[in-house]
Amino acid sequence: MPKPSTTRRLIGYALVYKFRIIGALLVLCFAVGAELGGPYITKTIIDRHLSGSAGDLSSVFGLIALYMALLLAAGIGNFSQAFILQSTALRIIKNIRMDLMKHIQRIPLRYFDNTPIGQVVSRIANDTEAVRDLFMSFMATFVVSFVQLLGIYVALFLLDVRLALFCLLLPPLFALIMAIHLKYSKVFISIMRARLSDMNAMINESITVMPIIQAFRREKTTLDEFETLNNDRYVNQIKQFRIFSLSSRNIVGTIGSLVTAAVVWYFGRESLQTAISFGVFYAFIDYLGRIFQPIIGIFDQLTNAQRAFVSADKVFAIMDIDGAEVERVEGAHRPEGNVKFDNVTFAYKEGEPVLKRISFEARKGETIALVGHTGSGKSSIMNLLLGFYEPGEGSITIDGRDIAAMSKQELRKHMGIVLQDPYLFAGDIKFNVSLYNPDITLDKVKQSLQDVGAAPFVERLPGGYDEPVIERGSTLSSGQRQLISFARALAFDPAILILDEATASIDSETEGLIQRALKVVSEGRTTLVIAHRLSTIRDADQILVLHRGEIVERGNHEELMKLEGRYYKMYQLQKGERAPQQAFAPDAASGGAAEAVQVQPARSQ
Repeated sequence: MPKPSTTRRLIGYALVYKFRIIGALLVLCFAVGAELGGPYITKTIIDRHLSGSAGDLSSVFGLIALYMALLLAAGIGNFSQAFILQSTALRIIKNIRMDLMKHIQRIPLRYFDNTPIGQVVSRIANDTEAVRDLFMSFMATFVVSFVQLLGIYVALFLLDVRLALFCLLLPPLFALIMAIHLKYSKVFISIMRARLSDMNAMINESITVMPIIQAFRREKTTLDEFETLNNDRYVNQIKQFRIFSLSSRNIVGTIGSLVTAAVVWYFGRESLQTAISFGVFYAFIDYLGRIFQPIIGIFDQLTNAQRAFVSADKVFAIMDIDGAEVERVEGAHRPEGNVKFDNVTFAYKEGEPVLKRISFEARKGETIALVGHTGSGKSSIMNLLLGFYEPGEGSITIDGRDIAAMSKQELRKHMGIVLQDPYLFAGDIKFNVSLYNPDITLDKVKQSLQDVGAAPFVERLPGGYDEPVIERGSTLSSGQRQLISFARALAFDPAILILDEATASIDSETEGLIQRALKVVSEGRTTLVIAHRLSTIRDADQILVLHRGEIVERGNHEELMKLEGRYYKMYQLQKGERAPQQAFAPDAASGGAAEAVQVQPARSQ
């Protein structure tokens, strides 16, 4: 089914507030009528009371009072309509931004694998703000200007039909100029928005990896790359401004002067034949001058409107990405935790499988460890279990139920995960454990921290459990962050616990604390461990050794050591004992020493 156009979708958001908009437009019509009544009153004063003989001063004062009242009413009306329209525009953008943020939660992780984070941030922050300018400019300028022009032409026809018909040539002429302006400036505006998105992505990446940039002395190269993007945006911005300068105020002002001169010539010619009304002449010139004000206003906002349409296309392009609905699963049944992979094959890119015919079963209360070199497929198995990706072949079941038939929220509700690089949110210690889950009380937070051995260091902090944590928890050591992430997983009491190399960046003393805690918390639940330190999985019920996406060995520690295969060689190397020289001997198709350090995306570990 084809997606609706950008214009229709923007109108759809505006129609939510149609009664506010209609009310504001009625107020606007009243304000424009009050404004345009002024020159007509002046014409009446000139022709009836000031031309040739002394008029009735009481009538003059009455008309002046009416003029002032109309000005006051127009001021109040303009303020009211502007406030209503502008606040409505802000509400519309608030809705668009929330819809975009909600949809991002539904998009599969595959999209984020191929899209720089900075570009996504740019869509939510910069592009929605540009769309806001569209509604603000459209409601505050285009609509207002249209109503003003309509009122001005009504007044012109009341004064002189022939000259009003001549002035009707102006709107088509300015529309043609606007069309030419839009045609040539759209290309430059699209490039400008794309470069801004690229710059945001690069800034985000540079800040994230600043230690690497400085360590490898890439400051100059990074600056050069940024300067290329920045300069390209600057060049296109200059070209767009050149078009704007040629086709906006300058051309409107020139045409306005020529038309005004023609009107003066027309009235001058008429005065040679008949006596003309000076009041009509004054009023016509006044109204004619007012025609060009809304035209200039439209031209001034034309660039913002065009930029906003380009941004709206990008925002709706994200909204058009298929996503899974976020469901409420408060009453979801807690599974036993029996996990089964049945002949699962998976590829991030078509034709390049990272998992091949994976089959294993993890029963409730068992600990299953996955080991293997970088790129062997360990993390891909976890990604499939968590529902981040869908297998190409085979099935994954929990308690005999295919996870493909479960919503993502139901699937993950009773899962806990601890990553190698733990992420802490800006907040405090207790928030980072409970994540505002109402079922996790402060006592449960303290108990979870106690179970993983984190309570002693937390209680020594100045704020204790209320100690502020900045984003990513950079004020804490890696071991402390890891312990807090363990406490977070345990506080949610998962039926299935996933540890993704969770002890890889922890010192030996902290590792001992975690090992003791794991023996307690893994009791009664299924635990899957991606292990880098093989010493941490000696007690696992089953160890799966992966190589190039396949399970090449399986068994417990003692069984695998007796095999003296890949696991045995890896274990001997980590212990520091001399392993057989062929431990890392390349396979015939492995490409030499690349076996030990395969170049694979981090996601496929």
